[in-house]
Formats: sequence, C-alpha cells, structure tokens
Amino acid sequence: MKNEKVYSMSFAKVYSLLVNKAVRKGRTNDEVDQVIQWLTGYDSDGLKAVLDAEVSYEVFFREAPKMNPYRKKITGTICGVRVENIEEPLMQEIRYLDKLIDELAKGKSLEKIFRK
Repeated sequence: MKNEKVYSMSFAKVYSLLVNKAVRKGRTNDEVDQVIQWLTGYDSDGLKAVLDAEVSYEVFFREAPKMNPYRKKITGTICGVRVENIEEPLMQEIRYLDKLIDELAKGKSLEKIFRK
C-alpha cells in the first residue's frame, strides 16, 4: 500500500525536493539534472517535458529512455534499507535516485557518483 502512494507522487514535486536538498548542501540544479540524466537516460529536453507534464514518479521511471546499466553498482543504505537488497524493481530505481542525490549532497564528485 505504501509504495502506491510513493509511485503516484508527482515527479515535479519530488524533483523540487531533490534539488532543494542538493542546493542546501552547496550543489547545483545542473548537477542534480546530470545525476537524473545519467540514471534514467532522459536528456535536458526530455527531463523538462516530464516536469512540465507533471507525470507521476512511477511514469517517470517506467518511461525512462534508458536506465543506466551501471546503476546496479549503486550500493549502500537509504532510509535504513540497503538499496541492492530491495526486491521491488520500481522501488529500487527510486531508491537508487535517492542514494545518488544523497551522495551528491554529501560532496561526492560526479565522476564517483557515476561509478566511473
């Protein structure tokens, strides 16, 4: 039940929260966009389009152009749960994004965030 509530949230609303978190820690909106684009395959125009359309969080991930195969290298905990152990695929994608934004906010370089 709880997951459906998360899935139905507007991605535009979540996006603004992700940006605010990163900006409060000295990062930029552009860096947040780069992280989202790396993970999902959206380009700048595609990201703007989904934000303007106010799609749900679920639709944002389900219609992502190309999820990055390196996302499987993302490990660690978010909200006390290890992201690599999350069984529900959509929730795991959501938590990957949360983890990447956490890393960005903690000052990690984009190169390290992108698992290069």
